[in-house]
Order: sequence, then structure tokens, then C-alpha cells
Amino acid sequence: MTQRHTPNATTPPSTTIRACRVTGFDRAPNLEEIVLPAPGPTEVRVAIRASALNFADTLMCEGKYQDTPEPAFTLGLELAGEITALGADVKGLDLGQRVAVYAGQGGLADAGNFPADRCIPLPESLGYAKAAALQIAYGTSHMALDYKARLQPGERLVVTGAAGGVGLTAVEIGKLMGAEVIAIARGAEKLAIARAAGADHLIDASAPDIREQIKALGGADVVYEAVGEPLYEACFRATNPDGRILLIGFAGGDLPKMKPNHMLVKNITAIGFYWGSYLSFNPAPLRASLAQLFDWAAEGRIKPHISHRLPLERFDEGLELLRSRKATGKVVLEP
Repeated sequence: MTQRHTPNATTPPSTTIRACRVTGFDRAPNLEEIVLPAPGPTEVRVAIRASALNFADTLMCEGKYQDTPEPAFTLGLELAGEITALGADVKGLDLGQRVAVYAGQGGLADAGNFPADRCIPLPESLGYAKAAALQIAYGTSHMALDYKARLQPGERLVVTGAAGGVGLTAVEIGKLMGAEVIAIARGAEKLAIARAAGADHLIDASAPDIREQIKALGGADVVYEAVGEPLYEACFRATNPDGRILLIGFAGGDLPKMKPNHMLVKNITAIGFYWGSYLSFNPAPLRASLAQLFDWAAEGRIKPHISHRLPLERFDEGLELLRSRKATGKVVLEP
């Protein structure tokens, strides 16, 4: 697509927007009016139509996330909207174009300026809420299972936190890739959601015999571990020889107790995976993965589960849904 603008004609002046701001790690974020400057030479301004919340947003409020910027900053890692202004050096994007953006920050606002190379065009049939909701969660699961773990059809995949924003996508994508999926989640309601996403077997996270239940089903070939202890230990002990364990996150709060001697004996591979860092050292597979996911979503092959849609001014309610683990799937804010 060719550039259709002259820089001076499309670069707007600064404007005032609402944004959810973290001004210090010792105080709660607030919705404030701030001045949004004109986009830089390699940036685009995006009118934000939907922004998805992530557990990382709750950690960033306290300065505990690995990529937390220094205050003050605007929350919101992933968003979707349309381009309303182009920086002087931007090529390949157009005014009015619908895009998804993995921003890292700045998504919980009416608008924002973002690097043009973070923008991925959207299929016309894909809505903003779904586009915002699938980037990190589906991107993490797709790259982890396909690019890193090389999940094969017929393998047995165990997913912990299987009704959460990321775990639910691992169930769905694992099934789409031909795996036999064992979903672990807490309570009948969350397990039913995992079942609807394609899980073949369900295990309640509160059960005392998780290892035995997995072993009875044939053991795990790949474990998608997003919770931490004590689930990690149970899943590790149920992993088959030559299995792979994806370390996705530690939503339960306790880091896994690694046993390298046991890993050696069973030829088990532990794979650390952090989706966002690929933007800095190897963006090509990440962009290819997202393009594939957007096409799958537009075709209805994956169906992002959005449990709550809230206006921007109720951002604090959305964050609390994540902290209390009351959300199933994604929480989306729509300015």
C-alpha cells in the first residue's frame, strides 16, 4: 500500500485526551486529562476504539512488571482503532486505516501516538474489541505452542489457568493445532468455559490428585504453565519423557521449584517464553503470528472470549476483575 499523504497536511496539533495514568507506584492510577502532542516522524496517531486489559497492567500499577516504565505513564498494552494522523516519515499506512497495536503502554486512553511498525492492519470483518483482545493472549499461545514448543497433532497438551485470559487461548489454539487438551481451572463454571473452548478433559485446580489424573489420561507431552506452584510441581511430575514445559507466567504468585536433575533424567525441556520481547530482537515471527491470528479470527476459526466490556471511566473495575480473578477471558475497555 502506498503512502497517500503529505506530512504537513496530516500532522495535527497537540490535543487533549483522557488517559488512565500511573503517577507513582504508591498510589492508585487515575483517569486524567493530558496533552497528546503531534505524532513523531515515525509514529501514527490512533483513535482508540478498544483496549484490552492484562494481568500485567495490575503489576505495572505497582512497578512489579518486567517492562514497567518510570511514572508517569498511561496503562494499556494492546489496543485497536483507526489511524487519524501520520508522522512525516511513515509509509505503508493510510489515514482511516483500521489497525491493531501492541503498544506496551498508552492503550487506556481516547487516543495515542504509537510507532508505525507496531501497527498491523485488520481484516474488515474483524471488530475492534476482538482485535484488541487477541493480540497478547492469542499471540502468546500461538507463538509458544507453535514457534517454541512445536506442538504436534495428537500430542497431549496440559493447560493450567485454562479459563484465564491467556490459558483459554491455549486451549483453543491447542485444539485447533490437533492436540488432545487437558484443561486445569478452579470450579465448575471456569471448567465449563474451558470445555466450550475445546478442552477434551477437565481437572479442577483444587483437586488433591492432579498428577494422578493427568497420568491416568496418558501424561503430558506439552505443559502450558501460567500459574506457578503448586500446579507446576503436579504437572511436571506428570510430564512424559521428552516432554516440553512452557513457562508462561506465575499468576498464582509462587515461582516454580525447578528440579534440573529430574529434568535431565526424563529429558524434559523447560522453555521460558515472553511474547513482548520479540518486538525488540526478532519481530518477524511475532508479526507473522498476529497476521495469521487476525485471519483465523475473521474466518471464525478462533473466537476471543470477552467476559466484560466496560467504558474507559470504569478502568478501576476492570483492573479489580483481574486482581480478584473474576474475569474469564478478556476484559475490554471501549473509550
